[in-house]
Amino acid sequence: MRSSHSAYQWLGMLVLCAALAGCNERKDPGYQGWIEADMIFVSPDESGRVTKLNVREGDEVQAGAPLYAVDDDLQQADLNQTNATLANAKQTFERAQTLSKTGSGTQANLDAAVSALRVAEARVNTSQTRLTRRNAFAPVSGTIQQIYFREGEMTPAQRPVLSILPPGNMKVRFYVPEIDLAKHAVGDEVRVTCDNCATDLSAKIYYIATTAEYTPPVIYSLDERNKLVYLVQARPNKPASLRVGQPVSVFAHAPIPVATTR
Repeated sequence: MRSSHSAYQWLGMLVLCAALAGCNERKDPGYQGWIEADMIFVSPDESGRVTKLNVREGDEVQAGAPLYAVDDDLQQADLNQTNATLANAKQTFERAQTLSKTGSGTQANLDAAVSALRVAEARVNTSQTRLTRRNAFAPVSGTIQQIYFREGEMTPAQRPVLSILPPGNMKVRFYVPEIDLAKHAVGDEVRVTCDNCATDLSAKIYYIATTAEYTPPVIYSLDERNKLVYLVQARPNKPASLRVGQPVSVFAHAPIPVATTR
C-alpha cells in the first residue's frame, strides 16, 4: 500500500514538472522576424550601354574601387564641343582686352567677352564631370549584392546597375503586439536566434514605429486590440552571421539578477 502511495506521489511530481515546463515554454514564445538590409544602389546619371563590369556578385569592395563603365561617346563629343567654344571665347577675350588697353575697344565689349569666357569655362567643367561619371566607383565599402545590368545592356538614367551591402546596414525586423510595446525601447538589446546560427546573437533596437498595423487585417474594436502590432527594427551585433531574408526569432533580454549580500 505504501509503495503504491509512493508511486502516485512520484507520478504526481512528474505531471507537475511537465506542467511547469509547459508553462515556461509558453511564457516567452518570442517574436517572429526576418533579416533585411539597407542596400546602396549605384546608378549612372545618364542612360547608356554598360561597356565594362569590374565586379561580380559576392565580391567585397572598398570605397573608391572601380565598379563599372558606361559608354561615353556622347559625353566625349560634348566635351570636345565645349572645349572649342572655350578656345573661341579665350580669343575673343584676348582681342577685347588688347583693344581696351589701346583705347580702341569699349568697356562693354570687354565685359561681354569676360562673361562669355566664364560661361564657356563652366560648360567645360560640366562636360568634364559628365564624362568622368561614366565610370562608377564604390561610394562605400561592402559586398556586391546584386547586378541588374551586365556588359552590353542598356541602362536607363538613374536606374541602378548594381547594389552594395555595407556590413552595418543589416537589420532585424519584427512586430511587437500592442500589449508588449511598453516592454521595449530604443537602445534596448534583444536576443536573436535562428536555425544553425551562433548562440550569442543579439541586436540593439533603433526604431519603433509610432503607427500600429493590423496583422491580419481586422475591423478595429476593443476586443481586437491584441491584434494591433508595431514594427520594430534592430541592428545585429554580428551582421556577417546573418543573411537577407533569413527568418529569426527575437526575445527580450532577461534582466540580469542583482547579487545580494547577507
